[in-house]
Amino acid sequence: MSEYILTKDYFIDVIEDLVVLAEEKKEYFIQLDSAIGDGDHGMNLSIGFREVNKNLEDWKSEDINTIFKNAGTALLDKVGGAAGPLYGGFFMKFGLPVKGKDEVTFDEFIAMMESGVAIIEKRGKAVVGDKTMIDTLRPAVDALKKAYEEEGLAPKDAMKKAMEVGAEGSDSTIPIIAKKGRAMRLGERAIGHRDPGSASSAAMLEIFYNCMP
Repeated sequence: MSEYILTKDYFIDVIEDLVVLAEEKKEYFIQLDSAIGDGDHGMNLSIGFREVNKNLEDWKSEDINTIFKNAGTALLDKVGGAAGPLYGGFFMKFGLPVKGKDEVTFDEFIAMMESGVAIIEKRGKAVVGDKTMIDTLRPAVDALKKAYEEEGLAPKDAMKKAMEVGAEGSDSTIPIIAKKGRAMRLGERAIGHRDPGSASSAAMLEIFYNCMP
């Protein structure tokens, strides 16, 4: 069986679809964030990914790591609120395990995901159950690794499992009190509302899955 390889084109497709997502779901993310935060999550992602889109054509000749480092830097530079440092950090660290490469194995892809999620955990000082994007991302990445390495699922099937677990993680933020971020100040009033970062993270995982060959 030939080895499953993800090319640079795959990662460029992911970024292009994230640009579209940031516009299409902008109002939805604003609505979620207006209920328990500053209401700026959708707008911040839109501003950040417009900046990424503006420069993406110039970055396409670079290796995978540089493309994501540039995207992360653009998000950090342009985006306020929590989204800039967290998503910016994710992208900047995401490509590190494959520095200098134009294609990656699925093992390397898992390492990329782990690298990105680890920096969000570090910067946000959040754990599962805090009502943040980590409720989506940490279970998803753990499920990805387990499905591929232990359960022997094919790469795309493993990513599908991760996407589904991530969506469940986002759902899990609805009935809980927030322990991090702006929503923390609401106490029990945050119950019944989905965390916006968990929603945008779940949408991002779906794109990583949908773009897979």
